[in-house]
Amino acid sequence: MMTRARRLTSIMVMVLIGLSALAGWSTRAIAQDADRPVMRFGVNAADLLTLDPHSASGTQDRTVVDMVFNGLVRFQPGNSAEIEPDLATAIPEPEMVDGKQVWTFQLRDDVMCHPGPESEAYPLTADDVVASLQKSADTERSAYAGDYTGMTVAKVDEQTVAITMDSPLSETLFLPKVANYNGGFIICSQALEAMGDDIFKTHPVGTGPFIFESYTPQNSVVLTANDDYFRGAPKLGGVEVRYMPDVSSRELGLQSGELDAASGLSEAQWVDRINAEGTLQADVFGVGEVAFVNFNVTAEPFNDPKVRQAIAYALSREEHLALYGEPVAESVYSVVPAQLMPGGLTQEEAEAQDVAYDQDLERARALLAEAGYADGFSVDLITSEMAAYRANYEVLQAELAEVGIEVNLNVVDHATMHAQIREDVNPIVIYVAYRPNADVYFTQFFFSESIVVSGAKPVTNFSHYDQIDDLIVQARAETDPARQDALWKEANVKLLQDMVAMPLHFQNQVYARTQAVDYGHELVSSLALYPQITELTTITE
Repeated sequence: MMTRARRLTSIMVMVLIGLSALAGWSTRAIAQDADRPVMRFGVNAADLLTLDPHSASGTQDRTVVDMVFNGLVRFQPGNSAEIEPDLATAIPEPEMVDGKQVWTFQLRDDVMCHPGPESEAYPLTADDVVASLQKSADTERSAYAGDYTGMTVAKVDEQTVAITMDSPLSETLFLPKVANYNGGFIICSQALEAMGDDIFKTHPVGTGPFIFESYTPQNSVVLTANDDYFRGAPKLGGVEVRYMPDVSSRELGLQSGELDAASGLSEAQWVDRINAEGTLQADVFGVGEVAFVNFNVTAEPFNDPKVRQAIAYALSREEHLALYGEPVAESVYSVVPAQLMPGGLTQEEAEAQDVAYDQDLERARALLAEAGYADGFSVDLITSEMAAYRANYEVLQAELAEVGIEVNLNVVDHATMHAQIREDVNPIVIYVAYRPNADVYFTQFFFSESIVVSGAKPVTNFSHYDQIDDLIVQARAETDPARQDALWKEANVKLLQDMVAMPLHFQNQVYARTQAVDYGHELVSSLALYPQITELTTITE
């Protein structure tokens, strides 16, 4: 039995550990006046990977990018179901010109590009938009080039841009390409040209409500208020994004007043405990990121579909779901989540097609034996230190041990994991992602051009799979919503029949804040994967 003295000693040790983690931030890093507090925001990562918006994929990078850049249109802050004008004055109606679809955007005339390290502030023009979208389509300079195939961008005049699509797209599929998401962010081309791509990765220059000020590796990024922001000067004096991979340190930072908001722990019990404290508020919101297991179908022994199916039958959605609990997470039966968008498979639809893959250890062992691996095999995998990844890999490790497969895990920082899985280090990749529609899921994860390393436009096709290209293209060009939905469902069934990826669950975002924080918008869902700090965000002191 632990004595009171021993309990106190343990508590003191935990406090000292937490305080040492926060020691580098004993004061606010940005000068501020009484009316303009600085938001101190803790993110679940050891460091950034890149702040170039056309390559940023980690949540810690998306957080900063969202505050620095804009798109022609934007997903409404706190509600990604709604799209509204951003740098453009309005959302245009497309026209057919010479057999091709043309979207013509008029730009606002009050948008200023931030000053850069080697460039002055200047008014945004069509030149910046053209340069940005051309960069997004460049496989050498963008992680999302596959999303911009068949698109031509041209300057009409200083404030007008015409985007021509080789094949017509519905508004649902087109607008996310020019929104404040992935390749749709508009960069300030003069600043990029002055400093070059490499420097831009750690000194982004955009048009958003906050201006990049400084970056301290493995410590923080500091942003200052953009008082020339076209929607009005921010209510915050700035934002300090702190890299804090340990959830205990983030929680202690919130409790001690060293942090104003932070990434939380994706567990229902954690949410309940934070809310019970009285001084903090835990927010659970969409978008729900789907966790799914990708198999490299070209790497032995995973090139044998029986091995992939065996692993799928060894997995338990319930065990993975138990890591989080409801409402933080829910089971899914296709990579495209049926609960969130058209094109996904419900549990009933998956069962009807015999592709639900409910856990069946005997069937898993039998399939391994048929494939020549009755005694199992071993595989080396890397995982991120981030809980959403590490916990799922550890559960997978235990599940596969039940059927004789030994998984050797190497834990690396989150940025390193993202870099290495794009270099084909893992034959099994657990990925956690949300995409705005089924087409983006399929294009980025299962289209041949998007194959990592060897694809024409590498994105995140970790499976090296190329058997649903025709379905992806057909669905993309389909203007009948019902037919489009049917094609997407057909693609999902094919993926599961071939067991290219095993869907596990989708998990909502969990963040915590002090009661003094007001984000300035209702928090329903966010494609930026954090609560979104805007010009309206404030802290009452």
